[in-house]
Amino acid sequence: MYDLRVLSRNVPALLVQVGLQPLLFTFAFAYVMPGIGGGPGGTTSFPTFSTILLPGLMAGTLMLQSIMSVTGPLAAELGPGREIADRALAPLPLWALGLQKITSSAVFGLLSSLVVVPIVWLVHAPGAAPRAQVDNWPLLVVTLVLSALLASTLGLLLGTVIDASAFGALLGLLLAAATMLGCVYYPWAALDPLGWVQVLTLANPLVYMSEGLRANLTPAVGHMPTWAYLTALTTGTAALGHLTLRRFTRQVRT
Repeated sequence: MYDLRVLSRNVPALLVQVGLQPLLFTFAFAYVMPGIGGGPGGTTSFPTFSTILLPGLMAGTLMLQSIMSVTGPLAAELGPGREIADRALAPLPLWALGLQKITSSAVFGLLSSLVVVPIVWLVHAPGAAPRAQVDNWPLLVVTLVLSALLASTLGLLLGTVIDASAFGALLGLLLAAATMLGCVYYPWAALDPLGWVQVLTLANPLVYMSEGLRANLTPAVGHMPTWAYLTALTTGTAALGHLTLRRFTRQVRT
C-alpha cells in the first residue's frame, strides 16, 4: 500500500515518462510522415528510405553516443562521492578538464557514427540500397567534427544539470524527443506542408547534424542550405561550449 501511495503522488511524472515516447513515435510516423507524403501507403517522390535514413541515423547515433559517453560518467563523478575531485588535482585549469571530456566523447561519437554506414548499406530490401555520393570531402569532415563537438558539449552540459538519481529517465526522454523531431527519418525540406513543425524543429541541434550530413552524403535529397547548418553548428558549438565550460568549472569547485 505504501508503494501505491508513493506512486500516486508521482502520477504526472509517471505519465510523462511512460507516454512521451509512444506519443513521439505516433507523432512522427502517424502525423508527420503521412503529412509530408511518406510512410506506409504514402505517395512519396522520395528516394529509397535507406537513402534518407543513412545521414539521419549517422547523426542520431553520433549524438546519442557522444552524449552518453560523457553524461553518464560525469553524473557519477559529480555525485556524492565527488570522484571528480581527484581529477581536478591535475596541473591543468578546470576548463581544460572539461574540454578533454568534450574531445574524447566527440571522438567516440565520430567512430560510432561510422559504424552505421556498413549497417545501412547491407541491411535493406532488394533494390532499396542507399544512394550516397560525396562531392566535398573537406566539408563532410568539418560537418562531422562540428556535429560531434556540439553533441559532446551538450552531453557535458546535461551531466552538470541532470541529477544522478534522475539521470536515466530524464536523459531517455530528452533523447527520444530529439530523435523524433531531429529529421532523422525525414528531410527538413519535406516538412514544408507542416510549417509549424518545420519551425519547431529548428530548436533541435540534431536537425542541423542530420541536415548537414544529408547535404554532404545524399545531396539529391532536399536538404537545408549549407550556410544554415554550418552557421548553426559553428555558433551553437561556440556558444554552448562557453556556457558549458563555465558551468562545469563551477560544479567542480563546489
